[in-house]
Amino acid sequence: MSIVHGQWTVSNSMKSQDILVLLKLVAIGQRQQHDLRWVHEAYSVRAIAEEIGLGKSEISNSITRSTASGLIYRNSVRSPPQVHTRALLEFLVYGLRYTFPARPGSMARGLATSFAAPGLKGKLMSGGTSKFVWPYAEGHDSGQSIEPLYKSVPIAAERDEELYAYLALADALRIGNPRETQVARSELEARIWHHA
Repeated sequence: MSIVHGQWTVSNSMKSQDILVLLKLVAIGQRQQHDLRWVHEAYSVRAIAEEIGLGKSEISNSITRSTASGLIYRNSVRSPPQVHTRALLEFLVYGLRYTFPARPGSMARGLATSFAAPGLKGKLMSGGTSKFVWPYAEGHDSGQSIEPLYKSVPIAAERDEELYAYLALADALRIGNPRETQVARSELEARIWHHA
């Protein structure tokens, strides 16, 4: 496992940006229930690339890798990619902290993550819990720095509130604190199954 140019890579197969793409697809799928006209355009490689700050070829390659690993499927050749939410949840809960671990660094200015993120505050009642941030020049929070799964994560999070919550919960799992991990797992399950 190594980090190269702001992205984690595991065994030349799954890359850290694949988690970002998968969580974005989950967020899009949840909005599909509310606006079917909007969702077809949202699933386009171009739209996803613009939303999360990756190139179109990176999105296509990510979807190909996740399809090969069984985390994405298609109902037909022309249908949009769908996430195997049960498999993704299992990977996030049991494998994420080992494949893409997060180690708190120095104090930094950035965008709040884990249970300090908007929408997750109050989910973990513990006075001793540290505040974590993704280093980000345009952020307004300060706390211990956490290397994001991919360099564009702060930008992607700002553009999509639901995706932000998923990325923050993923960080709670990556940090590996047992209490935070259990709460993050419960919150992820509630969010994913509520919309499944």
